[in-house]
Amino acid sequence: KHLVLPKLQKSLLGVCPQHSRRRRGAIISLMYYSYILLLSDNTYYTGFSSDLKTRIKDHQIGNVPQTRNLRPLKLIYYSAFSTKKLALDFEKYLKSHSGFAFRNKRLI
Repeated sequence: KHLVLPKLQKSLLGVCPQHSRRRRGAIISLMYYSYILLLSDNTYYTGFSSDLKTRIKDHQIGNVPQTRNLRPLKLIYYSAFSTKKLALDFEKYLKSHSGFAFRNKRLI
């Protein structure tokens, strides 16, 4: 299996040594993601993950109780961060009243 990295992640390789790991001689930057899903009832779910592809797959197959009965769902936005704190802070912001307004005006 080959590891496919988003363009943003490739541009950050080696920039942050404390958040990087080696894989077969190459440095891979560990990224953290905040994301927004559109659910089948036309509501939004905002979440966080360090492995976005796996987390979305978990949502799609029903392994996440919060979205299990609201499938099918669609990933409509994600943002990558170099630190866990930044990703969690952005997720928290998106769940606030001003974050709702920002999401509706700028992200979706």
